[in-house]
Amino acid sequence: MVPAVAVENLTYYYGDRPALAGVDLEIPVGAMFGILGPNGSGKTTLFRILATLAVPASGQVAVAGQDVVTRRSEVRRALGVVFQTSSLDDKLTVTENLRHHGHLYGCYGVGLRQQIDELLQRLQLQDRAADRVETLSGGLQRRVELARCLLHRPEILLLDEPTAGLDPTARLEYWRLLAEIQERQNTTVIFTTHWFEEAERASLLAIMDSGRLVACESPATLKSTISRDVVTIHGDDPAALAAAIAARFDCDAACVGNAVRIESASATVLLPRLLEAFEDQVHSISASKATLEDVYVQRTGKAFDAEEPGQ
Repeated sequence: MVPAVAVENLTYYYGDRPALAGVDLEIPVGAMFGILGPNGSGKTTLFRILATLAVPASGQVAVAGQDVVTRRSEVRRALGVVFQTSSLDDKLTVTENLRHHGHLYGCYGVGLRQQIDELLQRLQLQDRAADRVETLSGGLQRRVELARCLLHRPEILLLDEPTAGLDPTARLEYWRLLAEIQERQNTTVIFTTHWFEEAERASLLAIMDSGRLVACESPATLKSTISRDVVTIHGDDPAALAAAIAARFDCDAACVGNAVRIESASATVLLPRLLEAFEDQVHSISASKATLEDVYVQRTGKAFDAEEPGQ
């Protein structure tokens, strides 16, 4: 089967700075595929190339079996795209926004009206169909954008930070709707995020850092690569504390961001020993099983929120 997306040795530059450096990636049809990374990691650049909004410097990219450079129109017909910032017309009603978008894809008449009615019902927007978009909450506007990108029945949904700015309740509802669409129609969903909680929803997750793809597996598989407990310590001088702990206990204590990070076979044994030895230097200490954030730290050697150059 032809994959939903195939990327081979993809590069892209902003001036002399590489934004994508030899990325190889394959996304199977029907996946809920997440792209996780901090600002500057390259995830938005990759999104723009998949959406045919930027041209690769080198490499090959195919979406739904079509080249994103030479078959741009075919790629766009296969995609339903939701951008991070709203592209709705605030002065038009929900139905008017959907109708005009349908016209751009050659949809008219009874077929378009039926599709609009079906999407309004499915996304629970039927009671707001005649309301101007500017009167809707952020969560409802996001639903309208989702309905709009589904109008032409795309094979692939491409979403850039889809729940940015939403409150927790609206965020949960949005993900429920996305999962329903993906399961019902076997639609491939590709989303970018910088939230670990959202990344957990992916069936496959790509982790990006400084233009490189550093990992690509299911979230469970990625976390299983760290079998030991993760101990995190905060103090006044994490670099000095890490050095002192490493010397005292002959362990690999790393300073990551503003914390000390240790992988331990038995955190319950190590924690009291650390507190006894460094009680005056430790502000807080915790232990947990590995998280996606720990995977990122292990693969990149730095904290997720470390300062990065702009994308």
